[in-house]
Amino acid sequence: MKQAFNLIQIITIILLFSSFDEPDKENADLTVEVKGLRNSTGTVLFALYNREDAFPDEHYQKYYRKLTGKIVNGAAIMTFENLPVGKYAVNILHDENNDGKIKKGLIFPKEGIGFSNYESVGITNRPEFSKASFNLLSDKEISIHIIYF
Repeated sequence: MKQAFNLIQIITIILLFSSFDEPDKENADLTVEVKGLRNSTGTVLFALYNREDAFPDEHYQKYYRKLTGKIVNGAAIMTFENLPVGKYAVNILHDENNDGKIKKGLIFPKEGIGFSNYESVGITNRPEFSKASFNLLSDKEISIHIIYF
């Protein structure tokens, strides 16, 4: 009887500790870097999107998560932590006047902008979620090209 009780205790302990094994990864971190900023004035706004109907978001109101990073030596880096795996797109703004908005000229922005998977934007190359998006299945690092007009 005592051996059966010990066996039940051992099995219970094994089952208990096996539940602490790392499960299939359902969350991941996304690190976004931007280099080549024209100055160290202001900050860089990193906006993350997970829906096609929210991107692009000129007024930064439909984002999934938004972070603001400091500029060091013409670059900024930010990590979105603990994201559910899925499809995402990133938009950045070199917010030189720290107002959280894109400062515009007649047609184009006066501050630097960038989008995941884009090297340039223009009348015929407008940002779209389908082109800017990528699958986040595990921890990932991406670099975004800053665009000044």
